[in-house]
Amino acid sequence: MIDTLELLAKEKIFSPDEIALKSALWKSEGQKIVFTNGVFDLLHIGHLSYLMKAASLGTKLIIGVNSDISVKRLKGENRPINAEYSRLLMLASLFYVSGVIVFGEDTPLALIKQVKPDVLVKGADYSIDTIVGAKEVLADGGEVQTIEFVDGYSSTKLIAKINTKNE
Repeated sequence: MIDTLELLAKEKIFSPDEIALKSALWKSEGQKIVFTNGVFDLLHIGHLSYLMKAASLGTKLIIGVNSDISVKRLKGENRPINAEYSRLLMLASLFYVSGVIVFGEDTPLALIKQVKPDVLVKGADYSIDTIVGAKEVLADGGEVQTIEFVDGYSSTKLIAKINTKNE
């Protein structure tokens, strides 16, 4: 059973060239492409809520996932907890996710330019003027949305809680 699920999820993991082609195909079919990005290290209810809300803004949800190397640069040597392939596979397993792609840069700007989403989504801790790719998406006629987080949930807080219990 696991092998079958993994095979189905793998079909949603794309390379940069593949995601550009897939996005263009979906747009030609009249699909509304939503893009968001993040680390998604320890998947929790906050992530699931955020991603469901993002998915509801269109018909196809694409998630850019920070590579292990970029996570270390952004979050420190002890991160990520889960390796990039595991994070990609977990996200691709969600029924409302249409595609996932790893990126190694500190920001997803190059990926956003390839995908050309109709809707760019980030958490409400960002303002539109600080969202990477917002200017490009808006210039292409798209929209930028922010989504409130579920209070009390973050991978950083979960890791701190685990570390406190292990002391």
